[in-house]
Amino acid sequence: MAKCDVCGKDESMPYNCRHCGGTYCSDHRLPENHDCTGLRNWNDPQGVFDSGFDDSVNGGGSTSRASSLTDRLPFNTGAGGPLAYFRGNMTYTFLALMWITFLAQLVVSAVLGPETMRSLFVLTPQNPEYVWTWVTSIFAHGDFMHIVFNSIVIFFFGPLVERYIGSNKFAVLFVVSGALAGLGQIGIQILQGGVTATTPGVLGASGAALAIMGVLTILNPNLTVYIYFIIPAPIWALTGFTALISVFFIGTGGGGNIAHMAHLVGLVIGLGYGEYVKRTQNVRTTSQFQLGGGGPGGPGGPGGPGGRRRF
Repeated sequence: MAKCDVCGKDESMPYNCRHCGGTYCSDHRLPENHDCTGLRNWNDPQGVFDSGFDDSVNGGGSTSRASSLTDRLPFNTGAGGPLAYFRGNMTYTFLALMWITFLAQLVVSAVLGPETMRSLFVLTPQNPEYVWTWVTSIFAHGDFMHIVFNSIVIFFFGPLVERYIGSNKFAVLFVVSGALAGLGQIGIQILQGGVTATTPGVLGASGAALAIMGVLTILNPNLTVYIYFIIPAPIWALTGFTALISVFFIGTGGGGNIAHMAHLVGLVIGLGYGEYVKRTQNVRTTSQFQLGGGGPGGPGGPGGPGGRRRF
């Protein structure tokens, strides 16, 4: 038996909404009947309900121009095309960008050399004015295991947070938290002094991943996660442990090549934004959605190669 999240009715065969993850009775199973947060993400004027009629019935203008532009592309951009999986789904879009960027790093490093790769993809205390690295460093990673660990965390936590806050806000949260996390890391390096040509820069999506985890911790603190896919724990415990580890290594100056300040900045941003969402939006959560996550050194994985701090 399960209780409906809206009316509390006991249901032997409950309905689980694939948009918000809630549990509902037959009366409240439709998204519009339980004020589903997924309804806020519906921004698909053509989508699967495209009638096929002439676009001129909409008055032409920008809509017609946009349609003619997409019609010229050599692949289907509609709901049934190869990009349909990414429509309204920023989590998987960002995961795809991470892996594309990782491949681009390998190609640039092999063809143009490591220094060119560093200037394009690594946020460094020597050159914070390279503003493009504020963003490219979020999607770039130190090695294969680094991107794998970050991908696992984002893959499991990202979709649920995206359903809570919407795809547009999720995209802003991901990029802003990732950029500020990286800037926070090089900021403390500069303040501590002693920046030389060999001082490592930062790269990786762990700042954004921890911001996602912070939002989820506030909105659904008792959500069960499986560390290493084996050990069950509430997400608040995983978040608290990650924060303590980061504070400890920042205070002691240890932690190898892991960018603990970036971890902490991302987590604080996520916790703050999660509290804002909790106070301003009616967000329904579920404690039955179980996740697998975690990894050595926190969501960012173990320490990275010399010359780059991973986060």
